Amino acid sequence: MDIKEYFARISYQGPYDKLDLATLTDIFEHHIHAVPFENLSIHCGESIELDLEATYNKIVRKKRGGWCMENNYLLSWVLKTLGYDITFLGSKVYVPEYDEYAEEIDHLLLKVVLDGKSYIVDGGFGMAYQLWQPMELISGTDQPQIPGVFRFVEESGVWYLEKVKRKQWIPNQSVSTSHNVDREVCRRVYLFTLEPRDIEEFRACNAHLQTAPDSLFVTKSICSLQTTDGIRALVGWKLTEIKYNYKDNMDLVEIRMLANEEIEKTLKEKFNIILDKEFVPINKSRLSLF
Repeated sequence: MDIKEYFARISYQGPYDKLDLATLTDIFEHHIHAVPFENLSIHCGESIELDLEATYNKIVRKKRGGWCMENNYLLSWVLKTLGYDITFLGSKVYVPEYDEYAEEIDHLLLKVVLDGKSYIVDGGFGMAYQLWQPMELISGTDQPQIPGVFRFVEESGVWYLEKVKRKQWIPNQSVSTSHNVDREVCRRVYLFTLEPRDIEEFRACNAHLQTAPDSLFVTKSICSLQTTDGIRALVGWKLTEIKYNYKDNMDLVEIRMLANEEIEKTLKEKFNIILDKEFVPINKSRLSLF
């Protein structure tokens, strides 16, 4: 870990000598605004390795992004290097189309203990449900952030993350097929317990998600990046740009379908990504990411 090289990658120039919430939050915010959530490797004929050196080289040196097991694994290394108390946790992501959670753990997140308080740090969920700040691990308390109001609800040792959504204004309704914004005000995101996990427990999941024919990440090519006031996402050929709280507690959602010849330029200009191998977009799954 070359901490200065990592900080250059995320354009962080602040202090890091104090192990406090302000520093943790600042580093975290820089990470999510610089490093995309993406699974493009799967659709370029590359494998996603659950290996710190490979992940560091991919995200820091090649200026790529990654999914949860890459982003949060790298973040854990950064924060441990700085001296933070880090624990791996495993969660099961909620699938609204089936109204159920995943059967097995399919998401890696971090618990950070600071001054006797626990916080959830998750820099690898992406899309419109990406946290912008660490969340204190307390049940039933709204924790407003720029993307919306998040909260944890604890029941019998199981913790649930929820997001209260704003209304959305979609000027170009003709290309929107998955937004059910009027019916869905509060969205469940995932559930987890506080059982400490080891990175080895995620190896099977890491392999399954990039090879199973019905995996969301096999059936959709995804690249999303948090911006200063919202999010941009390329799913298949669909480019979605959201501006949070555009007006009167409403998010602006702009959607455009791209031609094949626009993909490479869009990845470079919108996400700062240049791929080594040929990328084949795909969007076969009906599962909604918004």
